[in-house]
Amino acid sequence: MTPALSVRNLRIEIPTRRGVLTAIDDLSFDIAPGEVLGMVGESGAGKSITGSAVIGLLEPPGRVAGGEIHLAGERIDHLPPERMRHIRGKRIGMIFQDPLTSLNPLYRIGDQLVETIMTHQRMTTAEARDKAQRLLEEVGIPAAKTRLSSYPHQFSGGMRQRVVIALALAADPELVIADEPTTALDVSVQAQIIALLKRLCAERGAAVMLITHDMGVIAETADRVCVLYAGRLAELGPVRDVVKHPQHPYTIGLMSAIPSLTGDPDEALAQIPGSMPRLGAIPAGCAFNPRCGYRFDPCTVERPPPYDAGAGEAACFLHAPAFARQAPAETLRQADAAGIQLSIPNGEAAR
Repeated sequence: MTPALSVRNLRIEIPTRRGVLTAIDDLSFDIAPGEVLGMVGESGAGKSITGSAVIGLLEPPGRVAGGEIHLAGERIDHLPPERMRHIRGKRIGMIFQDPLTSLNPLYRIGDQLVETIMTHQRMTTAEARDKAQRLLEEVGIPAAKTRLSSYPHQFSGGMRQRVVIALALAADPELVIADEPTTALDVSVQAQIIALLKRLCAERGAAVMLITHDMGVIAETADRVCVLYAGRLAELGPVRDVVKHPQHPYTIGLMSAIPSLTGDPDEALAQIPGSMPRLGAIPAGCAFNPRCGYRFDPCTVERPPPYDAGAGEAACFLHAPAFARQAPAETLRQADAAGIQLSIPNGEAAR
């Protein structure tokens, strides 16, 4: 089956007066039709800029400097702006974090929906208005026919986000990019919006790229998860495996930092020491190595590519037999205790 979205060796650069910064470095992943891929990581990991590159909305001077982006088999990263403008909205829908940035406060909701529908589909105004009403009903807005005449400020935050979802789905896109779609909402409303988005995309067969920093949202929503660190892939795999049995030290740190409902309430939360490096100061070798408790010699010299790790893949030398044998015995024992599936039998120590 052809992936709805295929990203291969993506490289995004930002030229500055002090040199060229690499925001995304050699990132590859696929999303199948009807699949939800969660993209997670700390602020600055490269989640949102990846979504912007896919939809062709990179802010200058940012640029795609390498790699390829394919939508249903068609390469789209090198298309002229006019062609990309047609794809954006028609074949790719976008849901932003703040619904007010997606809605024009001066126009009624119905007018904005009708304009979007008629821009991408051949319909009369009456047909487009009927479809707009059906979309509002589909996303759970009561009295949809009446609410078509309302302005954005007359909706609550959760209802505005439902309208934005309706806008994103108006042209029946193949791919929906949702960038932090629930961050500005109450917890109870978050659950409703996530369930709605997942249901609608499953019914329509649309692929979803869900960008978030919330592992809880990922666990509830995604089929697979892509963990980014400093613009590089750290781990990619089925969400259940990544959440329950993370295979990259960074992912282990992320999962350990989540409060437990059954643990000791007086026990301090685990934390990852240090902070993510600035784009102009990414260390040699593995970008995570200054913060990693499993670091050994190759990690500070060579950059690890993604290796097979459990049901997915992880960019860590502990999953490469030739390198893992160089690790100190204590490092191997700690990694084994943490659930990392070592590439050498029985936690075999370095010789």
